[in-house]
Amino acid sequence: MKLLFAIVNNDDSKYVNSGLSKAGFPVTKIATTGGFLMSGNTTFLIGINDEQVDEVIEVIRKYSKKRVVPMPPDPIYTTASVHAAPAKITVGGATIFIIDVERYLHV
Repeated sequence: MKLLFAIVNNDDSKYVNSGLSKAGFPVTKIATTGGFLMSGNTTFLIGINDEQVDEVIEVIRKYSKKRVVPMPPDPIYTTASVHAAPAKITVGGATIFIIDVERYLHV
């Protein structure tokens, strides 16, 4: 048995949730915030059998898209003398952690 932690951008979370539910995978959603961009994410906890890992990853990949956005300004450099062009970064997609489950109880 495996436990997947999938961290998904909020813009994609409803599509990922719907796709996982339609595919028959029960999920738990937790609202989270990323430390780098301080933007909203959704972390999905998905308990599955070992042979279902690739199928879950494909559903998540299908519904979580990468996109390029301007990086928020650093509050340290807010003086009028600094006028650098805003940098662009890639966000979206999903970060997935796969953990072996030694024991599972539903009591």
